[in-house]
Amino acid sequence: MERDIEITDGFITLRPYQMSDIDSLYEAVRESITEVSLWMPWCHSEYSIEESTTWVEGLPERWEMGTSFDFAITKAKNGQYCGGCGLNHLRYDIGLANLGYWVRTNETRKGIATAATLLLARFGFKELRLNRVEIMVAVGNIASLRIAEKSGATREGVLRNRLLLNGEPGDAVLFSFVPQDFRQ
Repeated sequence: MERDIEITDGFITLRPYQMSDIDSLYEAVRESITEVSLWMPWCHSEYSIEESTTWVEGLPERWEMGTSFDFAITKAKNGQYCGGCGLNHLRYDIGLANLGYWVRTNETRKGIATAATLLLARFGFKELRLNRVEIMVAVGNIASLRIAEKSGATREGVLRNRLLLNGEPGDAVLFSFVPQDFRQ
């Protein structure tokens, strides 16, 4: 799959990360540590520009290998960096992927993550020919639960001890999309 893809709904645009995103990514993560670090271990108080650099540098290889498809979320009108989303933990044998998202603190509660979730799920079905896209959310992550619900993903249940949060097992809510959810 080519990395020159852009997906937009006129509100936001998803595009593969570029080296020019490193500083914006770093600034967004640093701004969002208080909110995001509770749920995502990669976002921590010592997060460095080197971590942003290493992560962005590794994305083209993961994209080419088909192990992860990560996108920068930007505003369609001006290209401002808002966060990231991606499909990972791909199981091509059964057509399954995990969908993840995060939005920088000063851009939350604007519908950005919901819009990104819908665009990314459609990408998974259309471009990757997936049969199922899952969203796994820690039971206490109210903001992320709302995003999954607003996007129209089907809530399937609570999975006990499904995630590790700060090194401890925690319960997660499983949501899913299937291709039929996007047929008119």
